Amino acid sequence: MSLKDYKFTNGTIEFDIFLKEEQCFPGVYFRAKGRDGEQWFVRPHLSGKPDANQAAPVTNGITPWQLYFGEKYSFPYAYKFDDWTHVKIVVNNDKAQVYLDYSEAPNLSWNQYLPTQDGEIIFRGGNASGIHIANVKIDNNNYKLNNFKALERQPIEELVQEWEVSDKFEENSLDDLSELDKLIKARKWVAKIQVEEGVAANISRKMVLRDGTKNNTVFAKIEIVSDKAQTKLFQFGYSDRVVAILNGKPIYGGTNKWRSRDYRYLGTVGLFDAVYLNLNKGKNTLIMAVSEDFGGWLITGKFKNKNGITIKQ
Repeated sequence: MSLKDYKFTNGTIEFDIFLKEEQCFPGVYFRAKGRDGEQWFVRPHLSGKPDANQAAPVTNGITPWQLYFGEKYSFPYAYKFDDWTHVKIVVNNDKAQVYLDYSEAPNLSWNQYLPTQDGEIIFRGGNASGIHIANVKIDNNNYKLNNFKALERQPIEELVQEWEVSDKFEENSLDDLSELDKLIKARKWVAKIQVEEGVAANISRKMVLRDGTKNNTVFAKIEIVSDKAQTKLFQFGYSDRVVAILNGKPIYGGTNKWRSRDYRYLGTVGLFDAVYLNLNKGKNTLIMAVSEDFGGWLITGKFKNKNGITIKQ
C-alpha cells in the first residue's frame, strides 16, 4: 500500500499499527524508488527478543537482513496484541530514528544505507492475513533528530575487501561438474563488490536477482599469488548456497539459507565455514558460486594466515 502521488525525502512518518501475534513483517518502506529504498519493519512473532524489528535497506529488490543483524539494526521490544502500537520515524538525510508508543527517547538511531533521494512511502509486510494501519501522518518539515547516537559494529579484521563477480546463470548449471570449465569460460566478469558493515560483500549491490529469469547464481572470485606450493586455511561465509572452486576444481559445497540447519536458523553471514586450499606456486584462482533465494546475496572470507601469499585486487 503506497501513498498515492507522494514523494518523501526528509521528515517524520507516523502511524498506528495493530499487530497480530503471528509471523509477519509489517512496516514501512520510505524513499522507495525502483528496486531500492530504506525500511523499518516489525517482527511481532519475536516480541521481546533482540531482533523484534529491523532497519535495513532494499538493494535491487533484496532486503539483506542476513547482513544487517544485531543491536545496530534492531532492538528488543514487548509488543501489544490487544491495542494499537504507535510508530514514529524521523528521517534526516543519511540518518533516521524510530520511536515506539510515544517514547520521548528514540528506540533506535541508525545511518541510512543508500544515497539520499526522494521516493515513495509504502506500507507492507502483513502476509496473507493483511496489515492494519491507521492515523498515517507525514510531516516534511519536522526532521529534527534527538540525541542521535548510532551504534557501531565491530568489523571482522583481515577480510578480503573486494570480489569480482560474473554475470548470472542458473544454479542447476552446477549439477554437471564435467561442464564446470565450460561454464566458467562462458561467464563475463561484470562488476566488483566491496565488503560492507565490516562483514561481507553484498552481491545485490550490482546484480538484480528477480528479473523474470531463473538465473540466481553468480561467480565471485579472487586471485591468490603464493610464493610456493602450500596449504592455507580459508575461512568464509555466504548466503544462501555456495560451491567453492579452486583452480577449476570444486572443493566444497554448502547451504546457509534461512532454516537450512534447524527451524530457528537465520542464515546470518559470518566466518562459520572453512576449507583448506592447496595452493600452487604462483597464481591461484578461487571462485565461489553463490546462489540466492532471499534475505541477502552475500560472500565474505579471510585467510587465517597470509604469510607467503598476496591477494590481487
